[in-house]
Amino acid sequence: MAGDAVQVPHTATGLDNRKLGMWAFLGSECLFFGSLIATYLLYRGRSVQGPFPEDVYDIPYTSVSSFVLLMSSLTMVLALNAIQRGDHRRLRAWLLATALLGITFVGGQVFEFTVFVREGLTLSRNLFGSSFFVLTGFHGAHVTVGILMLLTLYGMSLAGRLPSERALRVELVGLYWHFVDIVWIVIFTVVYLIPS
Repeated sequence: MAGDAVQVPHTATGLDNRKLGMWAFLGSECLFFGSLIATYLLYRGRSVQGPFPEDVYDIPYTSVSSFVLLMSSLTMVLALNAIQRGDHRRLRAWLLATALLGITFVGGQVFEFTVFVREGLTLSRNLFGSSFFVLTGFHGAHVTVGILMLLTLYGMSLAGRLPSERALRVELVGLYWHFVDIVWIVIFTVVYLIPS
């Protein structure tokens, strides 16, 4: 029975180096998004020409889109639980569900951007447009990277290259995915819900 145990690499921190590396990366991402959010807050309300936030925001639409992204955190947890139990069929189902929810969110963001552009808000129109598109656009790019990672895990599982002993790979992608969800909660609150 002792031979069945998964060998955990010994490290000074007690954490696997890959997990420690992911936490360090996410820490640097906190600084990155913190600076983008601070820039948005600094320039919020300073545009001299419209359109302004109240002219373009559709809070109910963005709330539904946000709910979709938040639900993807649940499906990500279920995917990790499935691989830890050795249930690869459910792992693939939950990975695919998480990716599809992420795709739905990004599609909603693209739709919102096109509506804003039609209403005259562009990256170079005013300070609001510049800071809004840079902040939310970078977040959308991070979600897209997460979707690609999820689909890669799905493909690895289909090919039989993601055994239960490699559950850490799913956990690391899960950490990244939860990070982009948490960042969106902050962005949604600061950008959409708190009036300028």
